Amino acid sequence: MARSVYVTGIDRGDGRQAVELGVMELLTRQVDRVGLFRPLVHAEAPGTPGADHVVELLRARYRIDLPPADLYGLTYEEAAALQAAQGQDELVSVLVDRFRALERRCQAVLVLGTDFADTNIPDELAFNARLANEFGAWVLPVVGGRREDPDSVVAEVRNAYRAYTDLGCSTLAMIANRVAPAAKQPVLRGLNAKLPVPVYVVPEELALAAPTVAQLVEATGAELLLGDAAGLARDVRGFVFGGAMLPTFLGALTEGALVVTPGDRADLLIGSLAAHAAGAPPIAGVLLTLDQHPGADVLALAARLAPGTPVAVVGEGSWPTAAALTHVEGMLSAASPRKAEIALGLFELHVDTAELTSRIELSRSDRVTPMMFEHELLEQARAARRHVVLPEGTEERVLRAAEILLRRNVCDLTLLGEVDAVRRKAASLGIVLPAEGAAEGSAENAADRARLRIVDPAASPLRQRFAELYAELRAHKGMTVELALDLVTDVSYFGTLMVQEGIADGMVSGAVHSTAATIRPAFEVIKTAPGAAIVSSVFFMCLADKVLVYGDCAVNPDPNAQQLADIAIQSAETAAQFGVEPRVALLSYSTGTSGSGVDVDKVRKATELVRQARPDLLVEGPIQYDAAVDERVAATKLPGSAVAGRATVLVFPDLNTGNNTYKAVQRSAGAVAVGPVLQGLRKPVNDLSRGALVQDIVNTVAITAIQAQNQSGAPAQSHDQEAAR
Repeated sequence: MARSVYVTGIDRGDGRQAVELGVMELLTRQVDRVGLFRPLVHAEAPGTPGADHVVELLRARYRIDLPPADLYGLTYEEAAALQAAQGQDELVSVLVDRFRALERRCQAVLVLGTDFADTNIPDELAFNARLANEFGAWVLPVVGGRREDPDSVVAEVRNAYRAYTDLGCSTLAMIANRVAPAAKQPVLRGLNAKLPVPVYVVPEELALAAPTVAQLVEATGAELLLGDAAGLARDVRGFVFGGAMLPTFLGALTEGALVVTPGDRADLLIGSLAAHAAGAPPIAGVLLTLDQHPGADVLALAARLAPGTPVAVVGEGSWPTAAALTHVEGMLSAASPRKAEIALGLFELHVDTAELTSRIELSRSDRVTPMMFEHELLEQARAARRHVVLPEGTEERVLRAAEILLRRNVCDLTLLGEVDAVRRKAASLGIVLPAEGAAEGSAENAADRARLRIVDPAASPLRQRFAELYAELRAHKGMTVELALDLVTDVSYFGTLMVQEGIADGMVSGAVHSTAATIRPAFEVIKTAPGAAIVSSVFFMCLADKVLVYGDCAVNPDPNAQQLADIAIQSAETAAQFGVEPRVALLSYSTGTSGSGVDVDKVRKATELVRQARPDLLVEGPIQYDAAVDERVAATKLPGSAVAGRATVLVFPDLNTGNNTYKAVQRSAGAVAVGPVLQGLRKPVNDLSRGALVQDIVNTVAITAIQAQNQSGAPAQSHDQEAAR
């Protein structure tokens, strides 16, 4: 059984880096030790930082902890010299030895074939085929279809398949990449009936081809005068060369354009930045020519007008600068994580990842790493897409998470906030949000893509309806419609009411709001689920080789025995929803009958209540933490227990113990803590830490979507449908 995939091509410009990224994503979902090997590299010293931008991207993104030098074979120069002196057999032998040394330490290996660019390798296709055969790897050929008509793409894919097959390769599938969107279906029709392996057609994505401002600054040797990392990461989607008077010039500006103008045109510099600040339209940056530096007062004004927007200066005039700019294409690298998300979203939309994974036939690892758990969350959420509302629509981390969620097709989203403010903020960060209600991607795939709504609670037609509903729910507290009209413009209340009314399936907030501000509306409006005595929480603690569920570490300070039993049952059900087999340990400072006291008796009573309510659950308590998770300790303290030493759900006796323990494990053991995940509500609402990272927000939204899948059979109706009722 082949444990490696060799991604290769037939020529330059096929954009296979996106495919390599997608295949690595598939491999890391299945096994926890995936290797990466580039047989030949354009670099003086393989293994040094930046030796190969794709290797560096994959190594960083997928936390490949192998020595960087072990991921490479030889430089092209070394390979050419070795082949000239001793022949290709010796060259292949050296590369196979280096590959085998890596393979022995991995469960699977992704091999990145040669790039057909100044390689000095005779018959490069045959050389890649030979290496794949010697490595015992599946071959995944990628054929570029940019600017090709459908018939030409079909012919090239068939020829490539025949070429690799005739050379003895085991072909995993064929991918036609960077095909014009309108040509996708004709290409599929032309290939599916003619090849015995799966064929996938991935259309051209302009956002991948667009260079970043940072790339263009580097390519032109420009001196950066203003700008921050976020501004430099913006995609450049066009160029506007400024020479006209300001009124005419402003009419020529386009969203995402790089303005190129002589450095002595302070009016165009300030005018374009003012337009950007107003969002009419947001630009990528400004490149000044002729080595003309604006005065200090002009630069100071520019910095205040559009903070973070790049302004750079080059020594050349407009013509040579234009020639240098137009030859730069976007590329995937560790410095462009946004492009990686775009590439993965494109790959997952157009490639049948389940089919491809099944053909690779890797045995899934028994270990569950944090990365594997995060992959599974996105897959599960994507399987039955739900609609999640994010109240903090102008917060940078939320916007970056929203872009990832939409690109990866995880769920439909509503962002709350004043519409122009949300879009201006996104544009200033270089984030491209789809048009209102539109799906990302081509019209052909619109029905399959995640959609975005941006809603201003103060201007929404739902405001009156929500005010009446809230006044009715809280009438016993003296609430009136007049008071509620103001209250429901609060984004937390508005988002909660969207969930209550089925306009959204769940809500995630807390990046800038307190926990109380997030969950108080849920307690007032959504309330507890039938059969749930209280609302509680869990953290998914992703350790190096397994996932544990900790509850309750965020909500209930000192639960009594009945509440503790309810927390244990809720936590077991949450664990099962996310693929963690529940074996429940109710923790205490003593194990079994070894101790007594009020605190131990509470845990003992809670354990009895769990067994009465859910005799199907495996539960143990009171039990100490070490006896719950360490089989050697369990054999001494509680032999014969079905839970001791193997517990997956750990229930703490109080908030003090739980909160401190999860943070200690997170910091000391390097665990990834995902949560808190609220449980016990009728509909899912989840809170974020105010220090949440973008990936934390992505994970929490995915969890919320999965909770919604388990709580209702049908996704929420769209905002437009509801507003029309």
